[in-house]
Amino acid sequence: MPTVTIFGSHDAKEGEPGYETGRALGKALAQAGYRVCNGGYGGVMEATARGAKEGGGKTIGVTTEDFGGLANPWIDEEVRMKRWHKRLFKLVELGDAYVIFDGGTGTLVELSVTWEMSNKGLLSKPIVILGERWRELTEQIRKIPQVVTNANLYLKETPEETVKLLQEKLKK
Repeated sequence: MPTVTIFGSHDAKEGEPGYETGRALGKALAQAGYRVCNGGYGGVMEATARGAKEGGGKTIGVTTEDFGGLANPWIDEEVRMKRWHKRLFKLVELGDAYVIFDGGTGTLVELSVTWEMSNKGLLSKPIVILGERWRELTEQIRKIPQVVTNANLYLKETPEETVKLLQEKLKK
């Protein structure tokens, strides 16, 4: 079963646009036959896992001893890593594609790592930005002459557009 790793804010709350978009994406991914993988905690991670379960899908949460705490109740399989950077690379390893929601500096690191790995030819998987903050930042970064913009980075506005793109790119 193809796996989509999702990165996003731990602060999103039920009823807020970021949470509800995450929930809709998780459900749409599950209904399209994808497994949802994320960091396993709250916010967008909880929302996408919850949506996936509501859509009849499977979920993986990659947590870390550095942050403590338990995986959210929507996670089927918890993968516990000792350190946060090992967690990041496990999330990258597990994904057949990536969706980046708005978030803070942690999400920015996740976007940067996947984008750079793709630019260096270490990753040839779709990276979808689903959120205004990273869309604006990405558009500004693309104006820097030294920045490589490859064909694996996509900007989408809705969960439906995101799933459609992933189906095309992952041949599902």
